[in-house]
Amino acid sequence: MEKEPIAKSYEPKDVEPKWYQYWEENDLFKPTAASEKSPYCIVIPPPNVTGTLHMGHALNNTLQDILCRYKKMAGYNVLWQPGTDHAGIATQNVVERDLAAQGTDRHAVGREQFIELVWEWRKKYGGLIINQLRRLGCSCDWSRERFTMDEGLSRAVKEVFVRLYEEGLIYRGDYIINWCPRCHTALADLEVEHQDQESHLYHIRYLLEDGTGHLIVATTRPETLLGDTAVAVNPKDERYAHLKGARVMLPVLNKPIPIIFDRYVDMKFGTGALKITPAHDPNDFEIGNQHGLERIKVIDDNGIMNELAGPYEGMDRFACREKIVADLKTEGLLEKIEPYQNAVGHCYRCKTMIEPILSKQWFVKTAPLAKDAADAVRDGKTHIYPSNWEGVYFDWMDNIRDWCISRQIWWGHRIPAWYCGACGEITVAKTTPTKCVHCESRDLHQETDVLDTWFSSALWPFSTLGWPDKTPELNTFYPTAALVTGFDILFFWVARMMMMGIHFMGDIPFKDVYIHALVRDAEGKKMSKSKGNVIDPLVIMDEHGTDAFRFTLAALAAQGRDIKLSEETILGYRHFVNKIWNAARFVFMNLDDHVDDHDAAPSKAKPATLADRWILTRIGQVSGEVARAIDDYQFNEAAGLCYQFVWHEFCDWYLEMAKKELYGEDPVLKDAARNTVREALGASLKLLHPFMPFVTEEIWQRLPGTEGSIMSAAFPKPSDFPKDEEALKEMAFLMGTTTGMRNIRGEMNLPPSMNVNSAIDTVNTEEIACLQKNSEYFKILAKVKNLTIGSGLPKFATFATTVFGNATIYLDLKDLDFEEEKKRIRKSIAKVEKDLKASEKKLSNPGFLDKAPDDIVAEVRAKAETLSAKRDKLANNLSVLENING
Repeated sequence: MEKEPIAKSYEPKDVEPKWYQYWEENDLFKPTAASEKSPYCIVIPPPNVTGTLHMGHALNNTLQDILCRYKKMAGYNVLWQPGTDHAGIATQNVVERDLAAQGTDRHAVGREQFIELVWEWRKKYGGLIINQLRRLGCSCDWSRERFTMDEGLSRAVKEVFVRLYEEGLIYRGDYIINWCPRCHTALADLEVEHQDQESHLYHIRYLLEDGTGHLIVATTRPETLLGDTAVAVNPKDERYAHLKGARVMLPVLNKPIPIIFDRYVDMKFGTGALKITPAHDPNDFEIGNQHGLERIKVIDDNGIMNELAGPYEGMDRFACREKIVADLKTEGLLEKIEPYQNAVGHCYRCKTMIEPILSKQWFVKTAPLAKDAADAVRDGKTHIYPSNWEGVYFDWMDNIRDWCISRQIWWGHRIPAWYCGACGEITVAKTTPTKCVHCESRDLHQETDVLDTWFSSALWPFSTLGWPDKTPELNTFYPTAALVTGFDILFFWVARMMMMGIHFMGDIPFKDVYIHALVRDAEGKKMSKSKGNVIDPLVIMDEHGTDAFRFTLAALAAQGRDIKLSEETILGYRHFVNKIWNAARFVFMNLDDHVDDHDAAPSKAKPATLADRWILTRIGQVSGEVARAIDDYQFNEAAGLCYQFVWHEFCDWYLEMAKKELYGEDPVLKDAARNTVREALGASLKLLHPFMPFVTEEIWQRLPGTEGSIMSAAFPKPSDFPKDEEALKEMAFLMGTTTGMRNIRGEMNLPPSMNVNSAIDTVNTEEIACLQKNSEYFKILAKVKNLTIGSGLPKFATFATTVFGNATIYLDLKDLDFEEEKKRIRKSIAKVEKDLKASEKKLSNPGFLDKAPDDIVAEVRAKAETLSAKRDKLANNLSVLENING
C-alpha cells in the first residue's frame, strides 16, 4: 500500500486529533492482565472533577506519558491507570454557587436532591479535564477510567473504614479541629494555609482571687478568654513558685480559675503566664487533658459567640474581640497592646480564617500505620526522587498526628456508621444495617458526615485495580512502578497511600516516587491570575502544537529546580519540530526513487562511509544515554540528549555529509547512504517519540519499512547498532577542524557563498590520513575551495589561523576586502562600547544599586559582561586584520 506523501510544512492541528483517535481505536493504550512482558504501572494523580488543565497538570502528565510511552517501547506491559477525584468541598462549592445564583441553597433542596444535582453536574462537566488530558497526548487506558465515587471504589472505601474501625484504628471522639465557618467543615492540618499578617498582642491582667496582685497574660485572641479554664506557668519559673494552689479571676466573666504548672509553657514568651482554653486551641486541649480541665466552647460553627460567652452571645467573633478589648480597658484590666506578626491559618478553599474548635469527629490513628510507611522508604523499598524530599517525608511521618477524616458536607463518601436512638451506641457496617448490633433496636440513623476526599484517594493504587476483589489486574500491576506528583501533596496523598497500601495489601503501593517542581513564569514568579502571568497550556498547544509544549516542559524539568517558562522558549522548540519535519522531508525526497513499494522493508543499513559508520555508532551511544536518563527521572537530561543529537549531529552534520553520497554517482555508496539515512531517521523518531508523540507518528507512518504505530516500535538499544571507535575518533577530528574553520569564517565575516582556499598543517600522520580520506567532507562542511594537507606547509600570503589539537588551520584571505572589513569591525566596536558605557554608568551609580531589584541589577551586570567580551573579540579580529602579512 502506497504511503501518503509528506506535507511541505507541519500543521499540528491537522495531525494531532487524527493520531490520538488512531491510538485509541487500535487499543494501543491497553495492556493485558496476563502477559509475558514485565508489568509497568502508573496511577494518575486523579485531577479534581471540577478541574481544567493548568500548567501543573500539563507538567505532571507529560512526565508520566514520557515514562509510559518509553516503557511500552522498551518492551513492558504498560498500564497508565486514569481517573478523577470527586473533590468533596470543591465540587460542593461549585454546585452551591449554581444554587445561590438561582436564589436557593442546598438546605432548601434537601440532601438527596442536592446529591442528585452534583451527580448531574459531574455528568455534564466532569469529562472536561479528561478530554484536555487527551489533547495533551496522554496514553492512559481510558477503558479503565475510575472515579473516586464509582461503585467499585465506594465498596473499597467502606471495606477499609470497617476494617480500620474493627482494628481500633478508627475512632470517634472530642478533638480540637481546624474548622472553616464558611465551608462548615473540618480541615486536616495540611489543608490549612498559614499567612503571615500584622496582628496585636494583648496583655491582660488576671487578678488573683485573694486580692494580693495579678498575673499578666499575653494573647492574640482576647475573645477566647471567655472559654479559659486555667492560667498555666512553667514549674521552673521562680516568679510564680509561690502561687501553687492559687486561683485567678477570669476577666469580664469574673469567675475563679486555677493556676496550673506545666512544662509546655515558654517562660520567655510574654510574661511566662499562658491562658488555657481547651476548647479553642490544640495545645491547650492537650494541656487540659493532662490536668483534667473543663472544656468550654464559646464560639459556634458559624464563627458566632454562643450562650456560654455571657454578655457577648450572638456577636461575630471579630466584633466580640473589639468589644471585649474595649470592656477590658474600661475595667482597667488591659495592661497594653503591642503590634505583633504571626501566621494565621486560613481555609485552603475559601480563604476564611479557620477557627480551632472542640468537636465530635472521626479520626484514624495514624502512628501505627506511619511507622511501616516510613520504614519502607528508610529500607529502600520505595525511593523518593529527588532524595532531599525523604527528609521532609520522615519528619512528617515521625511526628504524625491522628488524621481527622470526617467532613461536614454532603458530597462524598458518607461515613458507614449508624447511631442507635435506643442505646446510643454506634454500629459500623459495609451495608445498611437493619438493627443495632448492641441492643437490636431498629431506631438507627446514619452519620451525616462524609469522609475526607483524601481517604478514598489514599486507596487509589489498589482500589482502581479492583480491590477488595482479587482481580488479575491487581495481581499483575500491584505494586505499581512509579508515582509522579507535586511536592504539595507529598503528605496529603503520597504518605497516606503508603500507609494504606502497606496495611491492606501487605506491600508498598509504588517503587518510585518522583516529585516534580513548580512551573513559574519566565522571571521565576509563581503564576497567578491576579499577577496576569498565567500561561494557559490549552492556548499554547493551539498556537505552537502539543509536541513543542511537551518537549519544552521535559527539557526544563531538572530535578529539584522550579521551571521558568516563557512562550519564547516554547517557540524555540517549535522550531525544533520544524527542523525534524524538514529533515524527514529531505530523507523522503532521497528515498522516493529508491523504494518503489513503500511498505517493503529495506535492508539493514551497511555503513560504507565515515558519516554512516559514525551516525550509527552515535545512535547506539545516545539511545543508551537517553534510556538511562529516563530511568533515573532525569527528564531534562534525556530531552537535552535528544535535542543535541537530532538537531546538531543528525541534521547539521550527518545529513550534510550524506548529501555527498546521495547526490553522487556511485550506486553502492548511494544505496548504503539511503539505507543509513532511513535507519537513522527511524531511530531518531523512536528516541523522540516519548517526548513528541504526534509529529513522530506522522513521520513514522510515511517512513519506508515501518509497520503499525511507532508506539509499538522497539526503543533503540546500544546493542542494535555498531560500535565503531575509529569512526568516532576520526569524526571528532573532522568536526573539530571544520568548526575551527567555520569560526574563522564567522570572525572574518566571510559569507557562506565565498569559497576560499585552506590548509591544515599537522605532524600527526593519523590526522593527515584522516583528512586525506575525508577531504571532500571537509570542503563541503567548511565551504572551502581547495584544501592542502600536510606537515610544514608554506603559509598563504594573507591568512587567518586557529588551532585544533595538533593541527594548525589556515584560511586564505586574499579575496577579502580588508579595508571594508576593518571599517565594519570598527563600527561594531563603537556601537558595543556605547552600549557598554551605558551599562557601566548604571553599575557605578549607588542609587541604582540600592533601589533597583536584585534581578534587574544582575541583568545589567550580565549584559555588561557580555558586551565587554564581545568588544574584546571584535578588537582581536581587528588586530588580526591589521597585522595580516600582505
